[in-house]
Amino acid sequence: MTCIAAAGAAGPAAADAVPVDVPLDAVKTTLGVDTPRVGTGVPLPVVGAPEVRHHSGDLLPTTVVPALPVGAELGRTLVSTPVPNLLGDPETDGEGALESPATDLVARTPGVVLGAPLTMPDSGNHGIPNATLPKLGLAGPELVGAPTALLGLR
Repeated sequence: MTCIAAAGAAGPAAADAVPVDVPLDAVKTTLGVDTPRVGTGVPLPVVGAPEVRHHSGDLLPTTVVPALPVGAELGRTLVSTPVPNLLGDPETDGEGALESPATDLVARTPGVVLGAPLTMPDSGNHGIPNATLPKLGLAGPELVGAPTALLGLR
């Protein structure tokens, strides 16, 4: 049992994103121009445990259909291209770059909230629950992250 739990815990941490380089060499060969270099990471979403909360005084859990957290790391993205004759002189050739560092992203699926049509047993009513209006609601989806981008010239 301990080995299975350890393997499950180590699985998501092993690879957060798969690095991908976009092949543009054929364009360079065909057109004879310098092409930008594009490299990024494809996120691997990892589904977490359902978030179920139970409050005292309720017959049912707060969310009957629990929200599932899905976490992923948006991989580092780098787009760079040669910038020839920046100041009119071939010695000032440079490279423009747009970079987005890796960032964590967490999303939660919608959940359904349902209240029972009965209250908890009422001691004033000989332990018989009272009838009440049932509650029905939807917990909205959630997306949390802080992506950034850097623009530079080398």
